[in-house]
Amino acid sequence: MTGHKSNDPLHGITLERLLTELVAEFGWRELGKRVPIRCFLFDPSIKSSLTFLRKNPWARTKVEEIYVGMKSG
Repeated sequence: MTGHKSNDPLHGITLERLLTELVAEFGWRELGKRVPIRCFLFDPSIKSSLTFLRKNPWARTKVEEIYVGMKSG
């Protein structure tokens, strides 16, 4: 078998890990500025944010774009 590496920068990254890394890097306040959604701005938590992001693909896409940008430098 050959070791095929996916070109997808999100391959193997759970939404929870992605969000946890973003919060560690930027903090809730900065995430709320970049993606102005209530779960980032008011009483933020990983749990409430995961619930919202799973139900709202447009918000998840924005968060994923921020993550990819952070990882690519």
